Amino acid sequence: MSWKEEVDGIRARRERAAAQGGEEAVARQREKGRGTIRERIAALVDAGSFHEEGPIAGHSDLGENGQLVSFTPANYVLGMARVDGRPVVVGGEDFTLKGGSPSPAGLRKSVWSEDLALRYRVPLVRFLEGGGGSVTGARAKGDGGSVTGARAKGGGPRPAGDPVYTQHRFVSIARVMGTVPVVSAAMGPVAGFPAARLVASHFAVMTRETAQVLIGGPALVERALGEKLTKEELGGAQVHLANGVVDNVAEDEADAIRQMRRFLSYLPDNVFELPPRQETGDDAQRREEALLEIVPRDRRRVFDVRRMIGLIVDEGSFFELAARYGRGQVTGLARVDGRAVGVLANDSRFYAGAMTADGARKVRRFVDLCDTFHLPVVSLVDEPGFMIGSAAEQAGTIRAGAEALFAVVQSTVPWISIHVRKAFGVAAAAHFGPGGRVLAWPSAERGALPLEGGVAVAFRREIETAPDPKARREELEAELAKRRTPFAAAEAFAVHDVIDPRDTRPEIARWLGWIEPLLEQERGPRRYTVRP
Repeated sequence: MSWKEEVDGIRARRERAAAQGGEEAVARQREKGRGTIRERIAALVDAGSFHEEGPIAGHSDLGENGQLVSFTPANYVLGMARVDGRPVVVGGEDFTLKGGSPSPAGLRKSVWSEDLALRYRVPLVRFLEGGGGSVTGARAKGDGGSVTGARAKGGGPRPAGDPVYTQHRFVSIARVMGTVPVVSAAMGPVAGFPAARLVASHFAVMTRETAQVLIGGPALVERALGEKLTKEELGGAQVHLANGVVDNVAEDEADAIRQMRRFLSYLPDNVFELPPRQETGDDAQRREEALLEIVPRDRRRVFDVRRMIGLIVDEGSFFELAARYGRGQVTGLARVDGRAVGVLANDSRFYAGAMTADGARKVRRFVDLCDTFHLPVVSLVDEPGFMIGSAAEQAGTIRAGAEALFAVVQSTVPWISIHVRKAFGVAAAAHFGPGGRVLAWPSAERGALPLEGGVAVAFRREIETAPDPKARREELEAELAKRRTPFAAAEAFAVHDVIDPRDTRPEIARWLGWIEPLLEQERGPRRYTVRP
């Protein structure tokens, strides 16, 4: 009358699932410098916290008397766990089984991961490694086994679940992106739908040597287009760092996991909560002497904006996002007085900080991220305007720029903008949030155009007819530069104040204290959320 035989069947299936694709498949995975999905999960989560969902999902082959002959586990591992004490949903493809190409049960588990994160309102972490669907489809295995194994009518293969364009799947992905943090890592070759999942994340990272992200692999590309390229040439780290498909590149799997944990540390568990405050031990009133001279008096010289950021935020807290994409714009997360903030700045070493089409897309996505998760924006403004020239026009810079501007004006999270140096043209508006606090440094200047270009346009005839055109142009530039000091703006109350650069950190810390009640009142979902 005992159920021991069935209980033994549970144990046998769990033992087989823990073995994944078997010793040889696991050994091959490790030989490639890649861990298994179970090893990755164990490295990410707090020790002993992982509780698996669907641990015996897969396919059983049964004997004539119903005894278990063999068991093939679903090739997606999923469960609940904790990261730094906070709950998460974590899952990923098992590359040791069918190269991660989804089995029916594995596909259902991957879709359920999004539903689970929404149900419990906790972050979703994905480890991606797989080739998406297969042209051969999947046979009945994984649909719940039988003595003979069911087959599609006519005896042929049948597809593994619904097609990727099924509405529910994309609705779930969009909902999860608007509700909880989503973090994904490409840890090996990632193609097809897993690649779409990678970019449908708030933070996407890939390993430098072992990961490639592809719409279609080399064989498919060669067959369709005649291009003979390796996976690395098609979708390696250097390709996707520059095009913005991933935010960051990790040196190895351990580094990817460190970055994922760090990103999550700045965000709340969901949009109904505020980002956690952490004690950093850094004095909120710290005044850095170096800020007094970090901006050169020669307006044509560049400076190190990341050093500037480091002097303002809590020591060691700046976590940059998409550093190699849209390089005139700098985006990242940081803390000031222990409070999480989004940091937006310009890098004058690239096009003087001008906003390219890629830079505008980067700003739009970053502002959406901050607004979704209630991260106040600290903007350090040194914007000379939209990039100009034939390449900029061909890239559709003005349309991408307008998208960024709309993201800013539609944002509801508080902004504080520190006008550091330049603020010219329409692009400058992307650095000043609606109703935000605006403080200027003595080095600040603003206008419709940068001084040099503006003088060349407005005084073209006068310069051309002057005895010494170069000298006359320089005279006009020097004369107009005297009128561009921030004091006139402060006297007209066009900015809230002109401050000593050394007071920037204390001013931001004070402002963060002021806005805390506002953040409390405005918790919840936003109308406009992150769009990949």
